[in-house]
Amino acid sequence: MLKTRTIVHVSDAKVSNDPADVLTTYSLGSCIGVCLYDTGTHIGGMLHYQLPNSNMDPERAKEKPCMFADTGMKILVDKLVSMGVNKKRMQVKIAGGAAMDTGPKGFDIGKRNHLAIRKILWKNGMFIDAEDIGGDSPRNMYMNVANGAVTIRSDGLEKGL
Repeated sequence: MLKTRTIVHVSDAKVSNDPADVLTTYSLGSCIGVCLYDTGTHIGGMLHYQLPNSNMDPERAKEKPCMFADTGMKILVDKLVSMGVNKKRMQVKIAGGAAMDTGPKGFDIGKRNHLAIRKILWKNGMFIDAEDIGGDSPRNMYMNVANGAVTIRSDGLEKGL
């Protein structure tokens, strides 16, 4: 089967039930990529968010809700549930949260992003099945919608989550 790459841009979320789709996001530095996949319906979704909480910039959150972990996850989960996904069956895989030298010293946006997603998932009764978090290199993330397999590429290396 010919695969179709569906790009999930920064501050974006996409869902798919097409087994030919590979949801793809690039350059996860301090940002976090979240893959949710229902093993029963074979429906998956991906979010690429930049910041932990929409309270940081409420006006921007209205314009770009997927820029933030809290509002972005709500959108992603709502889209998946509207397609028939069961939250209790969802596999959760995340990547990113690197310590990139892009913000003020001590801001630790990668760590804050990681903590934010863990809290959001916990509040929703969801838990991380696999993660590739931290370090100081950006990553690309790919999710095969046919089977939920997630692959990470970073520093010329590829690994499955």
